[in-house]
Amino acid sequence: VPEPFAVLANHPGLFTAGAVHELAAERASTKLPANIREIAVYRVAWTVGCSWCVDFGTMLQRLDGLDIERLEHIGDYAESSRYSDEEKAAIAYADAVTATPPTVTDEQVADLERRFGAAGVVELTYQIALENMRARMYSALGITEQGFNSGAACRVPWAEDGQDQAGTRTPPNFPGLAKS
Repeated sequence: VPEPFAVLANHPGLFTAGAVHELAAERASTKLPANIREIAVYRVAWTVGCSWCVDFGTMLQRLDGLDIERLEHIGDYAESSRYSDEEKAAIAYADAVTATPPTVTDEQVADLERRFGAAGVVELTYQIALENMRARMYSALGITEQGFNSGAACRVPWAEDGQDQAGTRTPPNFPGLAKS
């Protein structure tokens, strides 16, 4: 059982609401190419430091037939030839939306609208915001990778030493939350 399901089962109403929302968002997200949507979502998971999200997201990209080896270069995407200009724009936007406070510019949105259309910008923004919610919630609840995909691309760089990107301890598992 995916660990988020086991944890969310502690609150059946939110479990159901979350499942319905996830399914509806997935079905409605049809405007962007999968590689654009998935790389932006992956960048959010990687930036926030949600090892479960990185692990699961890598598996989804692999199953979609996308090049997962490039995920090892997500930290230097701007200089990497493994990413298209469209992917680089989506990653930069994911960074701007994820920043606290957000640092999105009018120029950035106009560029994305030229590339993906208005509906594409809304979809990209929605998916980035949704991943921010998931990644932050799962990290706060101590939900960690489960081995959906193996290899170096599935590890957030700061997870190895038990610290998050800011150098603080990663969130502990909350006592009393059944996760098995």
